[in-house]
Amino acid sequence: MISTTGTHCPHCGWPDGAEPFQVVSRHSTAAGGTVWTRCGCGSLQVRVVDDRGMRIVSRSAPTEPQSSSAGR
Repeated sequence: MISTTGTHCPHCGWPDGAEPFQVVSRHSTAAGGTVWTRCGCGSLQVRVVDDRGMRIVSRSAPTEPQSSSAGR
């Protein structure tokens, strides 16, 4: 896992507070909710939303581009 202490994606620079590129799923919790999102660079993020606001608690590396020579 990559540290999420910054205010932007460490892979592409997209601001953490901006709208995510894609919402993958949303889940209600006793304290608020979690939202799984994907950044424009492909990084998967887990966002916690509660009475303190929104914060990213986990972030993956961007997805690897598919090789054009796949299946050879």
